Amino acid sequence: MSEIAEQNGLRNGASAVVNESYSFACMRCGHGWEQSYEIEHHTDAEGHEFVLYVADGKVVPSPLSRPTCQNCDGRVVRIMRAGQVSSARDAAHRPHRVPPAGPVQAPTTAAEAQAAAPGEHHHWHLSDLLHPFQRKAS
Repeated sequence: MSEIAEQNGLRNGASAVVNESYSFACMRCGHGWEQSYEIEHHTDAEGHEFVLYVADGKVVPSPLSRPTCQNCDGRVVRIMRAGQVSSARDAAHRPHRVPPAGPVQAPTTAAEAQAAAPGEHHHWHLSDLLHPFQRKAS
């Protein structure tokens, strides 16, 4: 507990504060969450620089060193840029729109479109199917 008191005392002497947010996903249980951090840059009495990660007003370990799942305490946690979890949740709650059913028309190349005029049925020959694999003699 004395460590926390010392760290809180040093927090006032931060030379710079950077705000960063991350998304996390546990690969064990699938739990996802997001967290914002204030990253405080300090210099100790001997001139060595160090940083403190502050989340919700409390000094916490760096989320990049050994993240732990808040749900299952799993250690295999994927760290992503901010907003990934919330955008996935939003997508899960959006109504899914299924396109109307109807005939599907396969795309054709320009050569196929020229060969088969509208309304005409093209009769395929083996040579037509093998044409892409034939090599031109040089």
